[in-house]
Amino acid sequence: MKFNIKIIIVFFLLFFVTKGETMENSKITLKLKYGEVKIELFNDVAPNHVKRILELSKAGKYDGVAFHRVIDGFMAQTGDVQHGNTKNNFNPAMAGTGGSDLPDLKAEFNNIPHERGILSMARSQNPDSANSQFFICFDAHPHLDRQYTVFGKVISGMEFVDQIKKGAPGSGSVDAPDIIEKISIDN
Repeated sequence: MKFNIKIIIVFFLLFFVTKGETMENSKITLKLKYGEVKIELFNDVAPNHVKRILELSKAGKYDGVAFHRVIDGFMAQTGDVQHGNTKNNFNPAMAGTGGSDLPDLKAEFNNIPHERGILSMARSQNPDSANSQFFICFDAHPHLDRQYTVFGKVISGMEFVDQIKKGAPGSGSVDAPDIIEKISIDN
């Protein structure tokens, strides 16, 4: 009987200690011309990617960046702070080929499925090449699961993401693209 009580006491201590240590996920607001999109970031499964998004957001690097590749039914891609900023040296021909002045990130692939509203990091063929670009899924795309780092999810305002100007069929290249007006950090 004493053994069972000790186990119960240890269980409760571990539960309360670890519960106190869990960090609440960060939240950001993506301001589009159509409305505000609230996003929860997954600090627990992609801490380095979340840290990068927050760092670039705090520095205002995403403000004015184009949604340079938008494929109806698939995703809206943005985040090229080097070539995609419509307020600073915007180069439509190069948008989507750049990143930031920070080093690329090691992959943090996880088991969160690419469903409607998921935010995931864009990358080249190299799994460890994510930098600043990301995409928001319009629908579920399980072929992307564990191939790209999922780092967040839209928790409100997906109807505004749906309104982002779509690109050419196939390539998704967008003429006169919509932009991120501003990303603000909620907590």
